[in-house]
Amino acid sequence: MSKAFTRESDDLPEVPVVARQRSPLPPGAKNYLTPDGARRLHEELDRLVQVERPRQVASPDNPEAKRQLQVLDQRIYYLQQSLQSAVVVAPPVVPEAGVRFGASVTVRDRSGVESRYRIVGVYETDIDRGWVSWLSPIAKALLNARLGERVRFELPAGHEELEILSISYD
Repeated sequence: MSKAFTRESDDLPEVPVVARQRSPLPPGAKNYLTPDGARRLHEELDRLVQVERPRQVASPDNPEAKRQLQVLDQRIYYLQQSLQSAVVVAPPVVPEAGVRFGASVTVRDRSGVESRYRIVGVYETDIDRGWVSWLSPIAKALLNARLGERVRFELPAGHEELEILSISYD
């Protein structure tokens, strides 16, 4: 085809469309967040809107900047939707002996190994820190359990039993 019948923009590298992030929440589930988690999501949203997005918009001719702007806009939208649907759950006024949302729970397995888990919202989950979603099997087993109680939950390799050693609300 003759160059006379093509647009100059056809010669530019194509900016790929970035797939939209999907919510980790199952349909109909509440979007619970701890106050700290809501604060961190708000801080991230503010930083992206006030600092990162203006920086990307400043380079409109750069194809990589356009792709980064798409990714950024999707993250901003994702955070806005997450915060809009959030139900912020404050820790109990009087710490209870039972495990509730937001609790940090120290447990011991049958082999004597101790672990600590914090039950948080799905948008706060951080396995490296021991923060597990309230929808996870271990959190479901721990919720409503009491200090000293043993709980069982299923793993792909079989069932596990944990003894609750301590409960705190950070």
